[in-house]
Amino acid sequence: MKNTLRMLCLFLALLPGVWHPLSAQTQRTVTGTVVDAATKQPMPGVSVTVKGASTGAITNSNGEFSVKTGRSLPLTLVFTYVGFSPEEAVVTSEGQGINIQLSSTEVLGKEVVVSASRVAESILQSPVSIEKLDTRAIRATPAPTFYDAMANMKGVEMSTQSLTFKSVNTRGFNSNGNTRMLQLIDGMDNQAPGLNFSVGNIVGITELDMDNVEILPGAASALYGPNALNGIVLLNSKSPFQYQGLSANVKGGILSEDGRSKATTGYYDVSVRYAKAFNNKFAFKINIGYIKADDWQAYDDRDQSLLNGYDLKGTRTNPGYNGVNIYGDENNVNMYGTLKPVALTPAPGNALGNGIAALSAATGGAITPAMIYNAIMPDSVNTFVSRTGYNERDLADYDTKNLKFNAALHYRFHSNLELFAQGSYGTGTTVYTGADRYSIKNFRMGQYKIELKADNFYVRAYTTQERSGDSYAVGTLGSGINEAWKPSQTWYQQYFGTYAGGALTAFSTAFQQALLAGQSPAQAYATATNAAKGNAANFHTAARNTADQGRLLPGTPEFDAAANKVKDKPIPGDLATGIGAKFMDKTNLYQAEFMYNFKNQIDFMELMVGGNYRVYALNSEKTIFALDDNGNEFRINEYGGYVQLGKRLFEDNLKLSAALRYDKNENFKGQFSPRVSAVYTFLKTHNLRASYQTAFRIPHCQDQYIDLLTPQARLLGGLPFLRERYGLDKTPVYTLESVQAGAPQAYTFKEFKPEKVLAFEIGYKALLADRVMLDAYIYTNTFKNFNGSQVLVKPISATVREIYSIPVNYDKDLKSWGWALGLDYRLPANFIVGGNVSFNKLRNEDELGSFQPMYNTPRYRYNLYVGNRNISNSNFGFNVTWRWQEAFVWSSSFVGPLVRVNNLGEIPAYGALDAQVSKLFPKPKITVKIGGANILGKKYTQSWGNPTVGTQAYASIGYNL
Repeated sequence: MKNTLRMLCLFLALLPGVWHPLSAQTQRTVTGTVVDAATKQPMPGVSVTVKGASTGAITNSNGEFSVKTGRSLPLTLVFTYVGFSPEEAVVTSEGQGINIQLSSTEVLGKEVVVSASRVAESILQSPVSIEKLDTRAIRATPAPTFYDAMANMKGVEMSTQSLTFKSVNTRGFNSNGNTRMLQLIDGMDNQAPGLNFSVGNIVGITELDMDNVEILPGAASALYGPNALNGIVLLNSKSPFQYQGLSANVKGGILSEDGRSKATTGYYDVSVRYAKAFNNKFAFKINIGYIKADDWQAYDDRDQSLLNGYDLKGTRTNPGYNGVNIYGDENNVNMYGTLKPVALTPAPGNALGNGIAALSAATGGAITPAMIYNAIMPDSVNTFVSRTGYNERDLADYDTKNLKFNAALHYRFHSNLELFAQGSYGTGTTVYTGADRYSIKNFRMGQYKIELKADNFYVRAYTTQERSGDSYAVGTLGSGINEAWKPSQTWYQQYFGTYAGGALTAFSTAFQQALLAGQSPAQAYATATNAAKGNAANFHTAARNTADQGRLLPGTPEFDAAANKVKDKPIPGDLATGIGAKFMDKTNLYQAEFMYNFKNQIDFMELMVGGNYRVYALNSEKTIFALDDNGNEFRINEYGGYVQLGKRLFEDNLKLSAALRYDKNENFKGQFSPRVSAVYTFLKTHNLRASYQTAFRIPHCQDQYIDLLTPQARLLGGLPFLRERYGLDKTPVYTLESVQAGAPQAYTFKEFKPEKVLAFEIGYKALLADRVMLDAYIYTNTFKNFNGSQVLVKPISATVREIYSIPVNYDKDLKSWGWALGLDYRLPANFIVGGNVSFNKLRNEDELGSFQPMYNTPRYRYNLYVGNRNISNSNFGFNVTWRWQEAFVWSSSFVGPLVRVNNLGEIPAYGALDAQVSKLFPKPKITVKIGGANILGKKYTQSWGNPTVGTQAYASIGYNL
């Protein structure tokens, strides 16, 4: 901390025109009142600032304010309040009383955004597409939370893995735990460092403290660095100087969906915020929020194995059944190939082999052992058998909860220099879908920051501390319980022995009876074969019943004891000592960064520079990540910097800007990310924009360093030393697809690179007659070095092989394009009606062969809405939103490989209606809101393996919102 402060002070000493001690300025006080122009009632909570400075105050419960400033007179005060038109007042004397009336209005196109260029600018003149959700819109949304409300934005899609864990995406390649979308909270990267994606808003901002959300769809690495490949989500909290006092909100409701263990259950959401400023010098804020509910449940029992000729019919009659949300049944063995050596090799104690040999001898060798074996097997190819699995609801922890705590201390040295320290801590239980379903139980994460900022620069340093708590892999837990009860080797022996014994008995009996009936040996063989194969279903049932006899059942003490033992053992464990499902991760992230805008030194153009240094300190307690030669987990170092230039021409109607960023990760070559853009304004409110930029994504920590043995394969990072460690660079390895096809093809490794996108966009945004807001864009993306996974087979012997899953780059370009259109129309009496539609498509999907790009995006999705935040100044408001998206195919590591290859992982189309009504009681400052999401009850899922979402209804009472 001392070193950080020294760095900040040194930086200040080098900044001209910034450090002006307050003692050198003459202090004066300006007072006044603010009222509602329509009701003439005092307005508490109005922000009053001195124009051109950060000095300001907030009106009290009587609408009164008092501003202390060192600025000379005359000066201008700016009055702002969400949902009201801003007003300005010129102060010419210190004793002048200022009385202001604010008028309620729906302002279209007046929003100011920061994320598009890292400087404040009108949303109409943003050089790239941008969506914004402010406090006014958050209060009016019918969605249960502001995070849910992002799904109503143009071009934004959502993947719901849990009530409290949703992943945001734009422009294709959606995923659960999206590593291509960057989420920043007050400038801090909100990723869980060991996972490299944001865990929704579990460690984030409470709704009471949320000031605004800005989303940039598409490439954004030029200013925001690695991983902003598909876009960024910026969540900005409220300043304690501008939003003071006590606020509270209590929300309760129900979740209802008839496929759950209990169809209808309650949920609770409570939050409190308190902020206070002293003499406009020192301020603090404290936030706490708590959510508790019985989560949405995933219970898709369709068979995703596609083995033995079955498809997604939701039946367990398939001996190789692998249900989507059934776990422990992923383990399968080919009965035909495994049993054949036993059946054809008579030996002491080998009842099957001896029986077949004796029967063959009784025919004088006319019917060979191989013929008998083929007769008693159901089919020579489709004879896969899987273990019996458990339903997700019997394994996952659906008692979802989330506790968030945030505190900040702010100190203003003077009107344009502020130092603050901020800490955010969150803990919770939720469920996440990756290669497995993960029960994120008692997960904890903290983010802690110190920052010095002015209107032209900032310097910040922060750390993110992730602790996985009692989290575990649900699928691995199912397998672990099975193995703890009965090892697979024993289970399959019992299954195969029972099946083969029954089939052989049926064959022998039918054969002897046919011979007695006068059939020839050949005829008798055919008759006996039909008897054996015709009763295959009964033999499978008997075999499973025998092998499952005494199986641990959910709800019993024996089951719970076995489950707890597996959940307490770190992943992966082993068959000898027991499989472990506990996910261990204590990875930390450390980052220092700065930005400086030369606006005070250069007036003929815009010039901005910035940079950052980042360290990932991997720590899975030596369970997930590879170890170095000293037995320690690795640290990953990254650094980057950028410069942005901007120039206005033709009487400020044309703005040109260019940015260039360079980033270097120690494991990969340096990456340049340029961006050029132009915005042309005509007829004052019409804006044409065009931009070209590149972005890239550094493979995440697990793609670099994972070294984890799972029941299905060993997961390896893509760095060369890991391939060398397991001899994959010396011994021929083969792709799983070619091995399964019976024509093994050796795989040749290539350099593992960061993936990259080249993005071009043209857009048009206009405000027509102050009533119609129109925004449209079209884009094209070309992805290079796209990161995917390759499953490889390494032969050890004629019967033994090792399976590896390794991240690799696709050697061809992926090309996508899309467009979106948004329209908002302000009707008389401040009614708003609008909608948006977006289209996204992978252009060269037909050229990719067996490669699975995991595009995971519907072509069309749209939102329609109508509302009024204050009907005829009655303080009643309402909003109704209809959202719809087209069906599409989901592809991921969670989906069975054959399902992906055959494009059967379809996510059905759905539409959902959200609605809310609210009433504000001004004097007690109470807001009552009643609403619901998906109130028509048309249940849906948003990605493969994820829970089914039903209706969420709520009622809330808020104070001083």
